[in-house]
Amino acid sequence: MLDIVEELKSLLAELDSSHIDYALCGGLAMGVYGHARATIDIDLLILSESLDEVIAIAGTHGYNIRGKDMSFAQGAVEISRVSKIDPADGDLLSLDLLLVTPEIRSVWDTRTDGMWEGGKLSVVSRTGLITLKQFRRSGRDLDDIKELESDLHAES
Repeated sequence: MLDIVEELKSLLAELDSSHIDYALCGGLAMGVYGHARATIDIDLLILSESLDEVIAIAGTHGYNIRGKDMSFAQGAVEISRVSKIDPADGDLLSLDLLLVTPEIRSVWDTRTDGMWEGGKLSVVSRTGLITLKQFRRSGRDLDDIKELESDLHAES
């Protein structure tokens, strides 16, 4: 089974060395904010002009299965997916690349940088994560929003 944390570290190290900006979002970002949960993909927010280069970098890490591009919330959220198969057990790990659109520009603008596992980690802010989750509003997203909003109230 692929180790999602090791996969993330490897991808982020190469993005950093290539000077490509990104922000971790989705389930792994929830973990950064103290709400660990099972997740089966890596979600990164990136600038659309970085998409081809990020996909090329991901390809060097075995992410060579292109998924269908997705769009929801009337185009506010656009996602390009690339995946890889673990040769040992056939498990699939996807890398979802959320593109910065005008509707989520504020999420990008409020990302924060920190240190993690000996390298840089850029992650969307709690407020930015809430904004992203409000576009989809699945049951899991609504639960995540409640947890993140509780965090924000506790900080103030």
